[in-house]
Amino acid sequence: MPVSALLNSDAAERYPEIVAAGPARGWAFLGHGRTNSRLWTGMDLATERAELIAIRDVPTEATGAAPRGWLGPVLTQTEHTVDLLAELGFTYSLDWIADDFPFPVEVSSGVPFASVPYSIEIDDIPVFVDQGLPPSAFTQLVADQFATLREQSAEPGAVSALSLHPFLVGQPFRAKALAEALAVISGHPDVWYADSDRIAEWYLAEGPAADRREIDRFHDQGFTPSRRPSLRRDIQWQRRPLRCA
Repeated sequence: MPVSALLNSDAAERYPEIVAAGPARGWAFLGHGRTNSRLWTGMDLATERAELIAIRDVPTEATGAAPRGWLGPVLTQTEHTVDLLAELGFTYSLDWIADDFPFPVEVSSGVPFASVPYSIEIDDIPVFVDQGLPPSAFTQLVADQFATLREQSAEPGAVSALSLHPFLVGQPFRAKALAEALAVISGHPDVWYADSDRIAEWYLAEGPAADRREIDRFHDQGFTPSRRPSLRRDIQWQRRPLRCA
């Protein structure tokens, strides 16, 4: 199963030998702040740019490749974050948990930039820590999420993301539940198993044009936001460019 690893730059500095093992396993590394204890807030533009450059460069040295994606610590960001990410070579963010499909994000430079889905509903922190659910419930949540999105994806695009923290789901009494969940969602020939880098790459190459055609078709058929014919089209209609300012 492809892995997208959210990497705090402090971890790359302190444990480079562990981080260096990721590329050999085919992992995609994303920027994720310095630590999760420091929220991505309260910075002026110059400070944030300098911080992002450092966070980009540390994992680049440790893994041999610059990160393309970003998730703010605890999904935090400033009004400048997305523009700065695009300026520094990032191509997507996981911060916008607004859809189960990728969608375009307008940035000041005009370069292509995408939002790739990240799930906090089946993230093991809310499931085990906030809601206190048992491991068996986690397995069922993952299976149901996957099954529903698969049913609704007559066209490519829906992303069933599984957000994991090894210190939680890796506990022995929970590991079996994760293995069972992965067994349920694995091996389907009509499903593309991809890390977030590949999803963003596909969407930026193919997705926006498909979105535009779908919206144009709505206008041609006389549909308005109050006359959406299905859940699938409802999702498609909402996938218009998000402007961060």
